[in-house]
Amino acid sequence: MSMPLTLISSMATRHLLSDLTTAYAQAGAPATHIEATGGVDAARRVGEGEIFDVVVLASEAITKLEEFGRVLPGSVRPLVDSSVAIAARTGSNPPDVGSEAALKQVLLQARSIGYSTGPSGTALLKLIECWGLADTLRSRLVQARPGVPVGSLVASGEVEIGFQQLSELMGLPGITLLGGMPPGLEIISRFSAAVTTASTQPEVAQALVDYMASPAAADLKQRHGMQAVSMGR
Repeated sequence: MSMPLTLISSMATRHLLSDLTTAYAQAGAPATHIEATGGVDAARRVGEGEIFDVVVLASEAITKLEEFGRVLPGSVRPLVDSSVAIAARTGSNPPDVGSEAALKQVLLQARSIGYSTGPSGTALLKLIECWGLADTLRSRLVQARPGVPVGSLVASGEVEIGFQQLSELMGLPGITLLGGMPPGLEIISRFSAAVTTASTQPEVAQALVDYMASPAAADLKQRHGMQAVSMGR
């Protein structure tokens, strides 16, 4: 009989993974214990050889772990594409973010701007730099602490406007979703799963990874504001 599996992930996918592994266990598969933390921390821990069966991170991070020999060759499966959304505090006057010009004006007027430590935050900073606004906005940019949702900073009033994956913002109290990024400025992060070389039951772990990447999981991914990814994409 298989022992429970262990999985480490970034915060962005933790709710989805909880539902996926619960559904998997209800079908008679082994239970899975999930540890969610900041993506940088998760990648570091797997890179240092900490024992987990499965790792789920941004695809770029998974690729680096594969290059360093920390995930099994051939075990990587793309899981979801996760798009960035924009949030403001509930009760505030929701600004127009429907075009590039409108969003740029909102950021110029904002007293504080929240962003994440993950790939979506990196992409937002690159966009601001491309606009030539890095120096203008630098003092107003607030990076959420690892493991802290940007939406919680928005809800508390610590930041006026926040950017993070839709899946992280959905259902959070105290915030209003303004929508996604304007057309042409979409920020989409892909997350993948892999079996680690430290796994003590790699075949069982691979079965979980394959299930999470299968068409059977597509509806749950959509409910969490993410899009399923097929192996060919």
